[in-house]
Amino acid sequence: MNKQQAMVYARQTVFGAAKLAEQASEDAGQLRVNVTSPKGTTYAALQVLMADKRLENLMVEAVAAAKARAEELGRG
Repeated sequence: MNKQQAMVYARQTVFGAAKLAEQASEDAGQLRVNVTSPKGTTYAALQVLMADKRLENLMVEAVAAAKARAEELGRG
């Protein structure tokens, strides 16, 4: 797979996941369970990502920084 094909697949995956999340009645955690094959490759990757709190902390910090900046821009 070349870089261009990889970008198309990555974008379509994100688009499809967002569309599914928007239309679903379940929360994001249940959707993840629904689409992750037990003991499959995505399961293995998620086990690593979810076990390491650095990623979770980084995402919380990133969202907080964006919120703070949006508030600053709203005041200015």
